Amino acid sequence: MKKSFLPVLALPALIAFLAWFPWDNKPSNFHSEEELAFYRAKLSFNPHGNGEFIPIDSSILFPNAKLCSGCHGKDPNGLASITSNGTDVNVYDDWRSSMMANSAKDPFWRAKVRHEMLVNPAHSVELQDKCTSCHAPTGHYQAKLKNHAEFYTLADLYADTLGLDGVTCQSCHAQAPGPNGSLHSGALNFDTNYIRVAYGPYETVFAPPMHEFVGITPKYGEHISDAGLCAGCHTLITKSVDVNGAYTGNTFVEQATYHEWLNSRYDKDVDNITCQSCHLPQIPDAVVISSNYAFLVSKFPFGLHEMAGANTHMLKLMRDNRDALGITALPEHFDSTIAATVRMLQEKSLDVTLETGVLNGDTARFSLNLHNKAGHKFPSGYPARRAWVEFVVLSAAGDTLFHSGETDAQYRLLDEDANYEPHYQTINQPDQVQIYELTPGDVAGQFTNVLERAHYALKDNRLTPEGFRLDDPAYDTTLIAGQALTDPDFNRDALGEEGTGADVLHFAIPVNGYTGAWRVEARVWYQSLPLKWLDPMFAFQAPEIQAFETMFNASDRSPVLVGEQILESVMVSPVSSKEAAWKKDVRVYPTLSHDGRVFVETPSGLSVRRIQVWDASGKMVLDQKGGQMPVQLPEKAGVYFIALETSRGRVVERVVRQ
Repeated sequence: MKKSFLPVLALPALIAFLAWFPWDNKPSNFHSEEELAFYRAKLSFNPHGNGEFIPIDSSILFPNAKLCSGCHGKDPNGLASITSNGTDVNVYDDWRSSMMANSAKDPFWRAKVRHEMLVNPAHSVELQDKCTSCHAPTGHYQAKLKNHAEFYTLADLYADTLGLDGVTCQSCHAQAPGPNGSLHSGALNFDTNYIRVAYGPYETVFAPPMHEFVGITPKYGEHISDAGLCAGCHTLITKSVDVNGAYTGNTFVEQATYHEWLNSRYDKDVDNITCQSCHLPQIPDAVVISSNYAFLVSKFPFGLHEMAGANTHMLKLMRDNRDALGITALPEHFDSTIAATVRMLQEKSLDVTLETGVLNGDTARFSLNLHNKAGHKFPSGYPARRAWVEFVVLSAAGDTLFHSGETDAQYRLLDEDANYEPHYQTINQPDQVQIYELTPGDVAGQFTNVLERAHYALKDNRLTPEGFRLDDPAYDTTLIAGQALTDPDFNRDALGEEGTGADVLHFAIPVNGYTGAWRVEARVWYQSLPLKWLDPMFAFQAPEIQAFETMFNASDRSPVLVGEQILESVMVSPVSSKEAAWKKDVRVYPTLSHDGRVFVETPSGLSVRRIQVWDASGKMVLDQKGGQMPVQLPEKAGVYFIALETSRGRVVERVVRQ
C-alpha cells in the first residue's frame, strides 16, 4: 500500500475541517470502503497471533487494547505520539508494561486469590468474583452486563482475552460521568446504555476513525481527570471472617488510597492535585495523539500513560517471565516503566532529613524527619507493602557501633518481632526497627496474610499525606492504629497541630565511653513483597502458588532505596559525673547570636586548647587551635555545636545563629 493512499492526501481539506465538528459523533462517510478495509486489517490484528482479524463486534462492550494500538501505539511515520525532542510517548507501549496492563497476569495476584480460595473454599466463587472486578474489569463487566453471568472466576478469566487485558483502555475511558468518587470495592460506573464510548480530556474531538474502525464513539468527559475515577478499585472494603470461615459482621479496609487522598490537602476542596497529576504526569509538549492523520492538531496538555507506582519487584519479575505469563510487552518497555517507578519512589515519595542533637554524655541523640510528599499514605495500596528505616553508626575505624533495620540475604528484617513490630517514637536498641506498614489482625489479634480473615488493623503507622486530620470525614477508612496515634511527632508539629504529613523518629545511641568521630547513616527502604507475607501462602499447594514461588525465588528481591542521609565525622564524647561539676563553670554565650559572634568564658586555671564548630548536619565548619575570641559562626542561620577541648576535658554546647 502506497503512502499516497493515506487519508491526508486522498481527501479534500474541507472534509478534514468538517470532521472537527462531529455533531452526532457517528460520521459514516469519512473513509471509503477501500480505506476501511485496509485500516480494519491493519488496526484489528488479533492478539492471539493466529493470523486472523478481529471484526467490529457490537456484542463486545469493551474492545481489546490491541484495537487501540493502531492509532495510539507507535507511529511508523514518526508523526504521532512524539514530543518536541523526538521522544516516543505513545500510550499503548507505555501502558502495556505497567502493573495496570498486567493486573490479570500478575502471578502474585493469581497465587493470592488461589490461596484465599483454599483457606475459605465455601466463599470461593464470591472471592474470585470480587478480585476479578478490579484486576480484570472489562472481562468481569462484559460477563455481567452483556452475558448476565452471576460470577466471573479465574477459570473464566484464563479463557478470556478481554479479561486478560487487565485494566485496559476502556476500564477507565468507558467509565461514565456520575458518582465515581462514592464507589468502592470493584463497583465501576459503566453506562450500559452507551457503553461503547471513550471519554477523554479534550473538548474538541475527531470522531470518525475511532467510530468506524473500532466501533467506539469518543467524547469529552471532564470526569476523566477527576481522582474519583480511581476510587472504584483503589478503595477495597472486605467482609471479615473468623478462623473457621464464619462471617463476623465486621469489615476491614484492605486499602483506601482514594480516601487517603480525600483526607489530605491534595483533595478537590483544597489543592485539587489528583491521582492523574502524578500517575499520568502531564508534559509541556503538545502531542498529536493519533497516527495516520497528519492534519490533526496537537493536543495539550498530554498525560504520559506510564502509570508508575512503587512495585518495581513485580515489574522485574514479570519482565523476566514474559513468555510464561503470556505478556507481549518487550523488556525495553518494562525497563522504561521500572525506571519511572524508581523515580516515583526516590523523587516524589519522601524527603529525608537527619539532624544531630546532644552528642556528649552517655547518649548521642539524632532526629530523622520523614516527610511524605505523596497525595496518600506512604506506603499505600496492598497491605504487604512497607517501608522501614535502617540506622547505622560506624566508628572512625569503620567498626559497627549500632545497627537497626538490618536484613539477611533474603531481605528479611533480622530483629522484626514475631507478630508485628510496634511503632517507635525513639529507638535506643538495635533490635528495634521502625517499619511503616498496615498490619491486619485476625479475631485473635494475630497478624494474618489472609485478607478475608483481617478483622482490624493491629498497626497502621504509614506516613500520612499533608493535611491529614483525625476529624476528617474520611478518617473512618484511613485510621491511624497503634502507638503512632499517641506519638506527638507523628503528623504533628511542635505545637501539636495536625497535618504535617511527617514523622520525626528519634535515636538515642549509647556512647559506651567512646570519644571521637562517628559516621551516621540513615536509609529508608521500600519493599512490596516481604517473605513474612508470602511464607504462609507458600505452605499451600496449587498451580498458581507453585508457579509464583518458582518465579519469586529466581527474582531480584532487593528493596528500593527511597532516600538516605549520611553524617560524616560526628564528634561524640562521654561525660562522667565527676567531670560534670567543672563543666558547669564553662560558659558559652550568647546562645542566640544575631551577628554570629560567640564567646567562651572559663574558670581560673582552665585553658582552651582547641575549638571546633559543627553545623546541624554534622559537618565541621570551624577548627582552630587555641582559645582566641570571639568564635565566628558561619553566615548561614541555624543550629551549631561548639566543641571545646580544654586542659580538663571536652565540652560541647549548642548555639543558634539567627
